[in-house]
Amino acid sequence: MEYRTFNGIGYLRLDRGDGVIASVLAYCRREGIASATFSGLGGCDLAEVKTFDPETRTYGSRTLSGMLELASLWGNVTGDGNGGLAQHTHAVFAYVENGKHETAGGHLGEARVLITAEIEVRPVVGGAISRKADPAWGTKVWDLGN
Repeated sequence: MEYRTFNGIGYLRLDRGDGVIASVLAYCRREGIASATFSGLGGCDLAEVKTFDPETRTYGSRTLSGMLELASLWGNVTGDGNGGLAQHTHAVFAYVENGKHETAGGHLGEARVLITAEIEVRPVVGGAISRKADPAWGTKVWDLGN
């Protein structure tokens, strides 16, 4: 990963073998960013996408492999409530399967870059956001201090 920061916004270029989530979190740690949103696109060769099942309160997982166009990446970084960082990320991948163009998306566990990924990280200014447990669903949601 290489990056530059202009006017407080990080521009990350990920290279072959880099993990998308791992790179965003590493950038935030290096730059002392406690909360941010990020978006991006790129080309990957391995990705884990997840879908939440409200009945079981668990995530089903699917691993995608091959040439995967990272068509849309959107996420946030927050405090995890224990002094570390947490992330919540969704992604959509486009790929060809059996000669047809397909897409898959959902929560992103991690994705490995094949060609490159270009990610913009926008820190929260003037405060920080953390996470708390949502008792209704058993998931983590933003804690906005209310």
